Amino acid sequence: MNILGHPSFAWIPSALYFLFFLREIRVYSQNSEKNQDSPVVSSLSQWLLLPIILLHGVTLHESIFTQQGFIFGFAQALSTMAWIGVTFFWFESWYLPIKGLRAIILLAACVTAILPIIFSGSVLSARSIDDPWFRAHFIVANVAYGLLSLAALHAILMHWQDRHLHMPTHDKANSFFAKWGNRLPPLMSMESILFRIITVGFALLTLTVFSGLFFSQALFGRALFWDHKTIFGFLSWVMFAGLLIARWRVGLRGLTAVRWVLGSFGVLLMAYVGSRFVLEVLIQR
Repeated sequence: MNILGHPSFAWIPSALYFLFFLREIRVYSQNSEKNQDSPVVSSLSQWLLLPIILLHGVTLHESIFTQQGFIFGFAQALSTMAWIGVTFFWFESWYLPIKGLRAIILLAACVTAILPIIFSGSVLSARSIDDPWFRAHFIVANVAYGLLSLAALHAILMHWQDRHLHMPTHDKANSFFAKWGNRLPPLMSMESILFRIITVGFALLTLTVFSGLFFSQALFGRALFWDHKTIFGFLSWVMFAGLLIARWRVGLRGLTAVRWVLGSFGVLLMAYVGSRFVLEVLIQR
């Protein structure tokens, strides 16, 4: 049974992500002294998340690499970015204190996982699907986008954390965020983790941008041309490069760094997701 051309089980990852999200919200809503999972429960929760991530990956692969060719659109792009982000989070959360990110990542994955069922995308190329080098380029590109989307979510959480720290004590004593914040590392540690993610993501984005020069011919049958996607892609690369240079040379940090991260990621979204959304949904072309 298919739904809009997709296997009928394609909605399952979204539903399961939502159940995990509800569980996280329930944990945060408890009293602060009770909102810590035991090591056994935390480990079990981590392992139960793994098959959902694998199922999400399978449904994505089936919706992108099809018999008709390479199908991609803004929905597939967002879902893939979320899948990479939640996969990276799954691995990193075993070693880094980033479990406070779980709720916002699960919510993003829940929303984006179901989008390819609603917006099926379009065939971009029937030739490059069997090219292993193109597949490698595609994987590297989406890992880069996924890591940088995770960095953007991390930056948003840092902004909320900073605002919470500056609230009057009586306003935040029993707030929902106070209970959530108890599971977050200190702001300086959050900042260190943020730039670690950005550094890896930028390295892969660099490889993506310059390897893309060689695949334009394979995808579209013509050499690189300066359209909105190319311009926004290079602009986002320059902005992330500037961010890392500013961090290295002048120790850029705090809300200025957070705003720079979000601005750079916004431009990166416009490079493909924004343009495809306009074409597929607004213009319907």
